[in-house]
Amino acid sequence: MRYHNITKDDMLNGDGLRVVLWVAGCSHHCKGCQNPITWDPDGGIPFEQKDKEEIFEQLDQSYIEGITFSGGDPLHEKNIREVTELAKEIKKKYPDKTIWLYTGYRWEEVKNLEIIKYLDVMVDGRFDLAARDVTLQWKGSPNQRVIDVPKTLEIGLVVLHA
Repeated sequence: MRYHNITKDDMLNGDGLRVVLWVAGCSHHCKGCQNPITWDPDGGIPFEQKDKEEIFEQLDQSYIEGITFSGGDPLHEKNIREVTELAKEIKKKYPDKTIWLYTGYRWEEVKNLEIIKYLDVMVDGRFDLAARDVTLQWKGSPNQRVIDVPKTLEIGLVVLHA
């Protein structure tokens, strides 16, 4: 897996202060994407043990609510295995921290992936430039959904995060 940045004390990509891992690789190529530099799965830099340790140092801070995986697309074929393993490790090591994930895939396409059981919130769907709305919280266009993953898994229907 490759990545472009690790953002600390982020307030824009989920509830509370978060650490954000911006992965490289996205096949959606949404028109108007805010991060087209992250589309190339061979871009950025390799994700190594020191980068994981940097994330853990942030998650060790009591004021950090959790981690957000973004990019690029964390569910891109070049990312999914390592992002899943990292999410699994974070959920085990930091059970009280939340894990958010942004993806261009729809819930219905990815709901059976292993990573889903480690997520608290998933923002799904491709960004739609024609419907762009800067007043929306945690998403760029109204077709995207901010999904409460545990509740959705519990009842079998998409439940939006409140």
